[in-house]
Amino acid sequence: MKPIAVPHTLVLLFGIMVMAYVATWLVTPGAYETVMNDHGKAVVVPGTFKYLETRVNLPIWTLLTVVPRAMANAQEIIFSVFIFGGVIAVIQATGTIDASIGVLLRVFRTQWTWLLLGLMFLFASFSATFGMAEEYIGFVGVLVVLCAALKLDAIVAVGTMVIGYGVGYGCAVLNPFTVFAAQDIAGLQPGSGWWFRLAIGPPMVLLGFHHLWSYAKKIQADPQQSLLYGISPTAKMSTETYDYPLFCWRHAVVLIGIFVSLGILVYGTVALGWYLMELCALFLAFGIFAAVAGGLSANNTADTFIKGAAGLTGTALLIGFARSIGMILEEGQILHTIVHNASTPLTYLPKEISAIVMLLFQNVFNFFVPSGSGQAYATIPVMAPIGDMVGIERQVTVLAFQFGDGFTNMIVPTNAVLMGILGLAGIPYDRWFRFIWPLIIKIFLASALILVIAIAIGLK
Repeated sequence: MKPIAVPHTLVLLFGIMVMAYVATWLVTPGAYETVMNDHGKAVVVPGTFKYLETRVNLPIWTLLTVVPRAMANAQEIIFSVFIFGGVIAVIQATGTIDASIGVLLRVFRTQWTWLLLGLMFLFASFSATFGMAEEYIGFVGVLVVLCAALKLDAIVAVGTMVIGYGVGYGCAVLNPFTVFAAQDIAGLQPGSGWWFRLAIGPPMVLLGFHHLWSYAKKIQADPQQSLLYGISPTAKMSTETYDYPLFCWRHAVVLIGIFVSLGILVYGTVALGWYLMELCALFLAFGIFAAVAGGLSANNTADTFIKGAAGLTGTALLIGFARSIGMILEEGQILHTIVHNASTPLTYLPKEISAIVMLLFQNVFNFFVPSGSGQAYATIPVMAPIGDMVGIERQVTVLAFQFGDGFTNMIVPTNAVLMGILGLAGIPYDRWFRFIWPLIIKIFLASALILVIAIAIGLK
Protein backbone atom coordinates (compact mmCIF):
# COMPACT_ATOMS: atom_id res chain seq x y z
CA MET A 1 0.00 0.00 0.00
CA LYS A 2 1.42 3.34 -1.03
CA PRO A 3 1.91 5.67 1.99
CA ILE A 4 -0.18 8.83 2.10
CA ALA A 5 1.96 11.84 1.19
CA VAL A 6 1.58 14.84 3.48
CA PRO A 7 1.28 18.06 1.43
CA HIS A 8 3.96 20.69 1.77
CA THR A 9 3.27 23.31 4.45
CA LEU A 10 2.96 25.99 1.76
CA VAL A 11 0.32 23.91 -0.01
CA LEU A 12 -1.59 23.47 3.26
CA LEU A 13 -1.47 27.21 3.96
CA PHE A 14 -2.74 28.05 0.49
CA GLY A 15 -5.52 25.52 0.99
CA ILE A 16 -6.50 27.28 4.22
CA MET A 17 -6.42 30.59 2.30
CA VAL A 18 -8.93 29.16 -0.19
CA MET A 19 -11.18 27.96 2.64
CA ALA A 20 -10.96 31.39 4.27
CA TYR A 21 -11.96 33.00 0.97
CA VAL A 22 -14.94 30.65 0.55
CA ALA A 23 -15.95 31.42 4.14
CA THR A 24 -16.21 35.14 3.31
CA TRP A 25 -19.14 34.24 1.02
CA LEU A 26 -20.85 31.96 3.56
CA VAL A 27 -20.29 33.45 7.02
CA THR A 28 -22.30 36.46 8.14
CA PRO A 29 -19.97 39.45 8.54
CA GLY A 30 -19.67 41.06 11.96
CA ALA A 31 -17.44 43.31 14.00
CA TYR A 32 -16.43 44.22 17.51
CA GLU A 33 -15.50 47.71 18.56
CA THR A 34 -11.70 47.95 18.89
CA VAL A 35 -9.24 50.10 20.79
CA MET A 36 -5.50 50.56 20.34
CA ASN A 37 -3.23 49.09 23.02
CA ASP A 38 0.10 50.49 24.19
CA HIS A 39 1.93 48.91 21.24
CA GLY A 40 -0.36 50.29 18.56
CA LYS A 41 -2.23 47.01 18.03
CA ALA A 42 -6.03 46.94 17.76
CA VAL A 43 -7.72 44.78 20.42
CA VAL A 44 -11.40 43.95 20.59
CA VAL A 45 -13.75 45.28 23.26
CA PRO A 46 -15.71 42.39 24.83
CA GLY A 47 -19.50 42.64 24.61
CA THR A 48 -19.57 44.96 21.59
CA PHE A 49 -20.07 42.43 18.76
CA LYS A 50 -22.65 43.27 16.10
CA TYR A 51 -23.55 41.58 12.83
CA LEU A 52 -23.14 43.79 9.76
CA GLU A 53 -25.89 44.35 7.22
CA THR A 54 -23.66 44.52 4.15
CA ARG A 55 -21.24 41.88 2.92
CA VAL A 56 -17.86 42.62 1.34
CA ASN A 57 -17.57 40.39 -1.75
CA LEU A 58 -13.88 39.88 -2.35
CA PRO A 59 -12.90 39.15 -5.99
CA ILE A 60 -11.29 35.79 -6.71
CA TRP A 61 -7.96 37.39 -7.53
CA THR A 62 -7.73 38.45 -3.88
CA LEU A 63 -6.15 35.03 -3.33
CA LEU A 64 -3.18 36.25 -5.35
CA THR A 65 -3.03 39.95 -4.53
CA VAL A 66 -3.26 39.32 -0.79
CA VAL A 67 0.08 37.48 -0.67
CA PRO A 68 2.40 40.41 -1.49
CA ARG A 69 0.24 42.70 0.67
CA ALA A 70 0.50 40.21 3.54
CA MET A 71 4.27 40.06 3.19
CA ALA A 72 4.39 43.85 3.33
CA ASN A 73 2.14 43.78 6.39
CA ALA A 74 4.42 41.28 8.14
CA GLN A 75 7.64 42.92 6.99
CA GLU A 76 8.97 43.56 10.50
CA ILE A 77 8.90 39.87 11.40
CA ILE A 78 10.06 38.71 7.96
CA PHE A 79 13.13 40.94 7.93
CA SER A 80 13.80 40.08 11.58
CA VAL A 81 13.89 36.40 10.60
CA PHE A 82 16.50 37.14 7.93
CA ILE A 83 18.67 39.10 10.36
CA PHE A 84 18.40 36.50 13.13
CA GLY A 85 19.21 33.70 10.66
CA GLY A 86 22.28 35.51 9.39
CA VAL A 87 23.62 36.24 12.88
CA ILE A 88 23.04 32.66 14.05
CA ALA A 89 25.05 31.43 11.04
CA VAL A 90 27.90 33.78 12.00
CA ILE A 91 27.88 32.41 15.57
CA GLN A 92 28.07 28.88 14.19
CA ALA A 93 30.95 29.83 11.89
CA THR A 94 33.04 30.90 14.90
CA GLY A 95 32.99 27.28 16.09
CA THR A 96 31.80 28.28 19.56
CA ILE A 97 28.83 25.91 19.61
CA ASP A 98 30.87 22.97 18.30
CA ALA A 99 33.67 23.68 20.77
CA SER A 100 31.23 23.90 23.69
CA ILE A 101 29.71 20.53 22.80
CA GLY A 102 33.23 19.12 22.40
CA VAL A 103 34.06 20.20 25.96
CA LEU A 104 31.04 18.33 27.30
CA LEU A 105 31.94 15.22 25.30
CA ARG A 106 35.53 15.20 26.58
CA VAL A 107 34.84 16.03 30.23
CA PHE A 108 31.85 13.75 30.79
CA ARG A 109 32.58 10.93 28.33
CA THR A 110 32.66 8.28 31.07
CA GLN A 111 29.79 9.79 33.07
CA TRP A 112 27.00 9.32 30.58
CA THR A 113 24.19 10.58 32.83
CA TRP A 114 25.80 13.98 33.31
CA LEU A 115 26.98 14.04 29.71
CA LEU A 116 23.51 13.51 28.25
CA LEU A 117 21.92 15.90 30.76
CA GLY A 118 24.49 18.59 29.93
CA LEU A 119 23.96 18.14 26.19
CA MET A 120 20.18 18.24 26.56
CA PHE A 121 20.38 21.49 28.54
CA LEU A 122 22.75 22.92 25.92
CA PHE A 123 20.44 22.05 23.02
CA ALA A 124 17.45 23.41 24.96
CA SER A 125 19.26 26.65 25.80
CA PHE A 126 20.21 27.48 22.21
CA SER A 127 16.71 26.61 20.99
CA ALA A 128 15.06 28.68 23.71
CA THR A 129 17.14 31.77 22.95
CA PHE A 130 18.25 31.64 19.31
CA GLY A 131 15.62 29.31 17.88
CA MET A 132 18.13 26.69 16.71
CA ALA A 133 16.77 23.41 15.33
CA GLU A 134 18.06 22.19 11.95
CA GLU A 135 21.54 23.32 13.01
CA TYR A 136 21.67 20.25 15.27
CA ILE A 137 21.39 17.77 12.41
CA GLY A 138 25.17 17.86 11.97
CA PHE A 139 25.64 16.36 15.44
CA VAL A 140 23.61 13.20 14.80
CA GLY A 141 26.51 10.97 13.72
CA VAL A 142 28.83 11.64 16.64
CA LEU A 143 26.03 11.24 19.22
CA VAL A 144 24.99 7.89 17.74
CA VAL A 145 28.58 6.62 17.82
CA LEU A 146 29.13 7.99 21.34
CA CYS A 147 26.00 6.31 22.67
CA ALA A 148 26.97 3.04 21.00
CA ALA A 149 30.27 3.16 22.91
CA LEU A 150 28.27 3.64 26.13
CA LYS A 151 26.07 0.63 25.27
CA LEU A 152 23.14 2.88 24.47
CA ASP A 153 21.11 2.87 21.27
CA ALA A 154 20.47 5.56 18.66
CA ILE A 155 17.15 6.48 20.26
CA VAL A 156 19.05 7.74 23.34
CA ALA A 157 21.35 9.76 21.08
CA VAL A 158 18.51 11.32 19.11
CA GLY A 159 16.35 11.74 22.21
CA THR A 160 19.05 13.85 23.85
CA MET A 161 18.95 16.22 20.90
CA VAL A 162 15.26 16.23 19.98
CA ILE A 163 13.91 16.46 23.53
CA GLY A 164 16.35 19.28 24.20
CA TYR A 165 15.31 21.24 21.14
CA GLY A 166 11.60 20.47 21.57
CA VAL A 167 11.55 21.63 25.19
CA GLY A 168 13.67 24.63 24.24
CA TYR A 169 11.10 25.70 21.65
CA GLY A 170 8.17 24.96 23.95
CA CYS A 171 9.61 26.98 26.86
CA ALA A 172 11.34 29.49 24.60
CA VAL A 173 12.57 32.40 26.65
CA LEU A 174 13.54 34.71 23.79
CA ASN A 175 13.12 32.66 20.60
CA PRO A 176 12.86 35.25 17.79
CA PHE A 177 11.01 32.90 15.42
CA THR A 178 8.16 31.92 17.76
CA VAL A 179 7.89 34.04 20.92
CA PHE A 180 8.79 37.38 19.33
CA ALA A 181 6.54 36.73 16.33
CA ALA A 182 3.55 35.61 18.42
CA GLN A 183 3.92 38.44 20.93
CA ASP A 184 4.18 41.02 18.17
CA ILE A 185 0.99 39.74 16.55
CA ALA A 186 -0.78 39.65 19.92
CA GLY A 187 0.21 43.25 20.62
CA LEU A 188 2.62 42.34 23.42
CA GLN A 189 6.13 43.60 23.92
CA PRO A 190 8.55 41.05 22.41
CA GLY A 191 10.36 39.25 25.21
CA SER A 192 7.83 40.16 27.89
CA GLY A 193 7.06 37.43 30.42
CA TRP A 194 10.59 36.00 29.98
CA TRP A 195 10.99 35.35 33.70
CA PHE A 196 8.06 32.90 33.74
CA ARG A 197 9.33 30.97 30.73
CA LEU A 198 12.83 30.92 32.22
CA ALA A 199 11.42 29.46 35.45
CA ILE A 200 9.51 26.61 33.75
CA GLY A 201 12.36 25.66 31.38
CA PRO A 202 14.64 23.63 33.72
CA PRO A 203 11.80 21.54 35.25
CA MET A 204 10.53 20.67 31.76
CA VAL A 205 14.04 19.69 30.65
CA LEU A 206 14.36 17.48 33.73
CA LEU A 207 10.98 15.90 32.96
CA GLY A 208 12.21 15.07 29.46
CA PHE A 209 15.57 13.83 30.73
CA HIS A 210 13.93 11.52 33.28
CA HIS A 211 12.02 9.86 30.45
CA LEU A 212 15.25 9.43 28.45
CA TRP A 213 17.28 8.29 31.47
CA SER A 214 14.70 5.65 32.43
CA TYR A 215 14.83 4.19 28.94
CA ALA A 216 18.64 4.31 28.85
CA LYS A 217 18.97 2.50 32.19
CA LYS A 218 16.57 -0.18 31.01
CA ILE A 219 18.45 -0.98 27.80
CA GLN A 220 21.85 -0.88 29.53
CA ALA A 221 20.61 -3.59 31.88
CA ASP A 222 19.00 -5.59 29.07
CA PRO A 223 19.86 -4.65 25.45
CA GLN A 224 16.86 -6.65 24.21
CA GLN A 225 14.62 -3.97 25.77
CA SER A 226 15.82 -1.54 23.12
CA LEU A 227 13.12 -0.42 20.71
CA LEU A 228 15.73 -0.90 18.01
CA TYR A 229 16.53 -4.50 18.96
CA GLY A 230 16.85 -6.50 15.77
CA ILE A 231 17.53 -3.36 13.76
CA SER A 232 21.04 -2.08 13.04
CA PRO A 233 20.75 1.70 12.95
CA THR A 234 23.87 3.38 11.69
CA ALA A 235 24.37 7.06 11.29
CA LYS A 236 24.62 7.85 7.59
CA MET A 237 27.31 10.42 8.15
CA SER A 238 30.97 9.63 8.60
CA THR A 239 32.26 10.23 12.12
CA GLU A 240 35.44 11.62 10.58
CA THR A 241 33.40 14.76 9.93
CA TYR A 242 33.20 15.49 13.64
CA ASP A 243 36.57 16.86 14.63
CA TYR A 244 35.44 19.25 17.33
CA PRO A 245 37.64 22.31 17.73
CA LEU A 246 39.42 22.77 21.04
CA PHE A 247 37.76 25.39 23.22
CA CYS A 248 39.99 28.47 23.05
CA TRP A 249 39.89 32.06 24.27
CA ARG A 250 38.03 33.19 21.15
CA HIS A 251 35.20 30.76 21.90
CA ALA A 252 35.14 31.96 25.52
CA VAL A 253 34.82 35.58 24.41
CA VAL A 254 31.97 34.75 22.01
CA LEU A 255 30.22 32.71 24.71
CA ILE A 256 30.53 35.57 27.18
CA GLY A 257 29.20 37.89 24.48
CA ILE A 258 26.15 35.68 24.06
CA PHE A 259 25.26 35.93 27.75
CA VAL A 260 25.95 39.68 27.85
CA SER A 261 23.78 40.22 24.76
CA LEU A 262 20.94 38.21 26.27
CA GLY A 263 21.22 40.30 29.43
CA ILE A 264 21.07 43.52 27.39
CA LEU A 265 18.11 42.13 25.45
CA VAL A 266 16.18 41.41 28.66
CA TYR A 267 17.01 44.83 30.11
CA GLY A 268 16.11 46.60 26.88
CA THR A 269 12.71 44.92 26.55
CA VAL A 270 11.77 45.27 30.23
CA ALA A 271 13.24 48.66 31.18
CA LEU A 272 13.55 50.53 27.88
CA GLY A 273 10.54 49.21 25.97
CA TRP A 274 12.60 47.91 23.05
CA TYR A 275 10.69 46.47 20.13
CA LEU A 276 11.71 44.52 17.04
CA MET A 277 13.78 47.30 15.47
CA GLU A 278 16.00 47.64 18.55
CA LEU A 279 16.24 43.87 19.01
CA CYS A 280 17.37 43.40 15.41
CA ALA A 281 19.97 46.13 15.90
CA LEU A 282 21.24 44.33 19.01
CA PHE A 283 21.51 41.04 17.10
CA LEU A 284 23.41 42.75 14.30
CA ALA A 285 25.80 44.34 16.81
CA PHE A 286 26.42 41.00 18.45
CA GLY A 287 26.92 39.33 15.06
CA ILE A 288 29.69 41.83 14.26
CA PHE A 289 31.21 41.32 17.71
CA ALA A 290 31.12 37.52 17.33
CA ALA A 291 32.76 37.72 13.90
CA VAL A 292 35.61 39.89 15.21
CA ALA A 293 36.08 37.86 18.39
CA GLY A 294 35.83 34.60 16.45
CA GLY A 295 38.52 35.67 13.98
CA LEU A 296 36.31 35.68 10.88
CA SER A 297 37.33 37.86 7.97
CA ALA A 298 34.99 40.56 6.71
CA ASN A 299 34.25 38.67 3.47
CA ASN A 300 33.71 35.38 5.27
CA THR A 301 31.35 37.08 7.71
CA ALA A 302 29.35 38.63 4.86
CA ASP A 303 29.10 35.34 2.96
CA THR A 304 28.10 33.45 6.10
CA PHE A 305 25.50 36.04 7.05
CA ILE A 306 23.92 35.94 3.60
CA LYS A 307 23.83 32.12 3.55
CA GLY A 308 22.26 32.05 7.01
CA ALA A 309 19.62 34.56 5.99
CA ALA A 310 18.97 32.72 2.72
CA GLY A 311 18.42 29.49 4.63
CA LEU A 312 15.32 31.04 6.21
CA THR A 313 13.71 32.17 2.97
CA GLY A 314 11.21 29.32 3.26
CA THR A 315 10.25 30.44 6.76
CA ALA A 316 9.81 34.03 5.55
CA LEU A 317 7.50 32.89 2.74
CA LEU A 318 5.43 30.79 5.15
CA ILE A 319 4.97 33.86 7.35
CA GLY A 320 3.65 35.82 4.38
CA PHE A 321 1.21 33.10 3.31
CA ALA A 322 0.05 32.55 6.90
CA ARG A 323 -0.60 36.28 7.34
CA SER A 324 -2.66 36.13 4.12
CA ILE A 325 -5.20 33.92 5.90
CA GLY A 326 -5.86 36.52 8.57
CA MET A 327 -6.03 39.35 6.04
CA ILE A 328 -8.66 37.51 3.96
CA LEU A 329 -10.78 36.97 7.07
CA GLU A 330 -10.30 40.61 8.11
CA GLU A 331 -11.06 42.11 4.69
CA GLY A 332 -14.09 39.84 4.33
CA GLN A 333 -15.21 41.12 7.76
CA ILE A 334 -15.74 37.61 9.16
CA LEU A 335 -12.76 37.32 11.53
CA HIS A 336 -14.73 38.85 14.40
CA THR A 337 -17.72 36.63 13.58
CA ILE A 338 -15.51 33.56 13.90
CA VAL A 339 -14.05 34.89 17.16
CA HIS A 340 -17.54 35.61 18.52
CA ASN A 341 -18.94 32.18 17.65
CA ALA A 342 -15.86 30.33 18.88
CA SER A 343 -15.59 32.26 22.13
CA THR A 344 -19.26 32.15 23.12
CA PRO A 345 -19.24 28.44 24.18
CA LEU A 346 -15.96 29.00 26.03
CA THR A 347 -17.52 31.75 28.14
CA TYR A 348 -19.50 29.02 29.92
CA LEU A 349 -16.27 27.23 30.88
CA PRO A 350 -13.71 28.20 33.50
CA LYS A 351 -10.82 30.21 32.05
CA GLU A 352 -8.45 27.38 32.91
CA ILE A 353 -10.40 24.88 30.79
CA SER A 354 -10.57 27.37 27.91
CA ALA A 355 -6.78 27.75 28.00
CA ILE A 356 -6.35 23.97 27.82
CA VAL A 357 -8.73 23.87 24.83
CA MET A 358 -6.46 26.46 23.17
CA LEU A 359 -3.49 24.21 23.91
CA LEU A 360 -5.24 21.22 22.32
CA PHE A 361 -6.02 23.27 19.22
CA GLN A 362 -2.40 24.41 18.84
CA ASN A 363 -1.18 20.82 19.27
CA VAL A 364 -3.41 19.62 16.44
CA PHE A 365 -2.65 22.62 14.19
CA ASN A 366 1.10 22.02 14.52
CA PHE A 367 0.67 18.73 12.65
CA PHE A 368 -0.45 20.67 9.58
CA VAL A 369 1.75 23.76 9.99
CA PRO A 370 4.93 22.80 11.86
CA SER A 371 6.54 26.16 11.10
CA GLY A 372 6.48 28.13 14.36
CA SER A 373 6.36 31.56 12.71
CA GLY A 374 3.77 30.41 10.19
CA GLN A 375 1.62 28.91 12.93
CA ALA A 376 1.83 32.14 14.91
CA TYR A 377 0.54 34.22 11.98
CA ALA A 378 -2.17 31.68 11.18
CA THR A 379 -3.56 31.21 14.70
CA ILE A 380 -2.75 34.15 16.99
CA PRO A 381 -4.96 36.67 15.10
CA VAL A 382 -7.92 34.42 16.00
CA MET A 383 -6.82 32.97 19.35
CA ALA A 384 -5.78 36.28 20.95
CA PRO A 385 -9.22 37.92 20.68
CA ILE A 386 -10.89 34.64 21.72
CA GLY A 387 -8.75 34.82 24.85
CA ASP A 388 -9.89 38.41 25.35
CA MET A 389 -13.53 37.30 25.23
CA VAL A 390 -13.10 34.61 27.90
CA GLY A 391 -10.81 36.65 30.13
CA ILE A 392 -7.48 35.00 29.30
CA GLU A 393 -4.48 37.31 29.19
CA ARG A 394 -2.74 37.43 25.80
CA GLN A 395 0.52 36.37 27.43
CA VAL A 396 -1.19 33.09 28.39
CA THR A 397 -2.58 32.72 24.86
CA VAL A 398 0.96 33.06 23.50
CA LEU A 399 2.15 30.52 26.06
CA ALA A 400 -0.48 28.02 24.84
CA PHE A 401 0.77 28.63 21.29
CA GLN A 402 4.38 28.03 22.37
CA PHE A 403 3.55 24.76 24.08
CA GLY A 404 1.47 23.49 21.17
CA ASP A 405 4.12 24.44 18.62
CA GLY A 406 7.30 23.45 20.45
CA PHE A 407 6.54 20.24 22.31
CA THR A 408 4.70 18.48 19.48
CA ASN A 409 7.70 19.11 17.22
CA MET A 410 9.13 16.03 18.93
CA ILE A 411 6.47 13.73 17.47
CA VAL A 412 4.72 15.13 14.38
CA PRO A 413 5.97 13.42 11.18
CA THR A 414 5.42 16.67 9.25
CA ASN A 415 8.38 18.21 11.10
CA ALA A 416 11.20 18.10 8.53
CA VAL A 417 13.91 18.55 11.19
CA LEU A 418 12.69 15.57 13.19
CA MET A 419 12.37 13.32 10.15
CA GLY A 420 15.82 14.36 8.92
CA ILE A 421 17.40 13.49 12.27
CA LEU A 422 15.61 10.14 12.42
CA GLY A 423 16.69 9.35 8.86
CA LEU A 424 20.35 10.09 9.57
CA ALA A 425 20.27 7.95 12.72
CA GLY A 426 18.50 5.09 10.94
CA ILE A 427 15.53 5.09 13.32
CA PRO A 428 12.15 4.03 11.85
CA TYR A 429 9.45 6.54 12.73
CA ASP A 430 7.20 3.90 14.32
CA ARG A 431 9.98 2.97 16.80
CA TRP A 432 10.55 6.64 17.64
CA PHE A 433 6.81 7.13 18.12
CA ARG A 434 6.71 4.28 20.64
CA PHE A 435 9.51 5.95 22.59
CA ILE A 436 8.29 9.54 22.54
CA TRP A 437 4.50 9.39 22.89
CA PRO A 438 4.48 8.70 26.67
CA LEU A 439 6.66 11.79 27.17
CA ILE A 440 4.33 13.89 25.00
CA ILE A 441 1.43 12.88 27.29
CA LYS A 442 3.46 13.83 30.40
CA ILE A 443 4.47 17.15 28.87
CA PHE A 444 0.88 17.93 27.81
CA LEU A 445 -0.34 17.39 31.37
CA ALA A 446 2.52 19.51 32.73
CA SER A 447 1.74 22.22 30.13
CA ALA A 448 -1.93 22.26 31.15
CA LEU A 449 -0.90 22.68 34.79
CA ILE A 450 1.47 25.52 33.88
CA LEU A 451 -1.30 27.33 31.99
CA VAL A 452 -3.54 27.04 35.05
CA ILE A 453 -0.74 28.50 37.20
CA ALA A 454 -0.16 31.30 34.69
CA ILE A 455 -3.83 32.25 34.87
CA ALA A 456 -3.85 32.02 38.66
CA ILE A 457 -0.91 34.43 39.06
CA GLY A 458 -2.25 36.80 36.40
CA LEU A 459 0.70 36.43 33.99
CA LYS A 460 0.82 39.46 31.68
